[in-house]
Amino acid sequence: MLYLAEVSTIGGAKKRNLAQMEKSQSQQDGEETSPKKTKGKSGPPEKRIRAVELQRADDQKLIGEISKMGAVTPYAVSSQFNLRIGAAKDLLEELEKRKVLTSVGGNARIRIYRAVAA
Repeated sequence: MLYLAEVSTIGGAKKRNLAQMEKSQSQQDGEETSPKKTKGKSGPPEKRIRAVELQRADDQKLIGEISKMGAVTPYAVSSQFNLRIGAAKDLLEELEKRKVLTSVGGNARIRIYRAVAA
């Protein structure tokens, strides 16, 4: 009994077709002639100042924007005005003391406010 079978190698890469070999060759040629481009960031990220001064609590534009919001949370204020969460909490507490906002719910970690009807 004679068996004729094609033995393939186990593992390893398949033989690429002609179009794939030409494509990889052209990409290699392009890399050698063009200067290398760096992928990723070139340096440290730019730091943004995310602080608030409580002088801004008097700003009517700020109060107007906050009063347009339905439910006022520290996260919503911090993301809209580019503040830290702690600074947004301080700002909301200050506005509550001035009777611009009233607390409507929340717990020890987060408070939910709404604007007082004018």
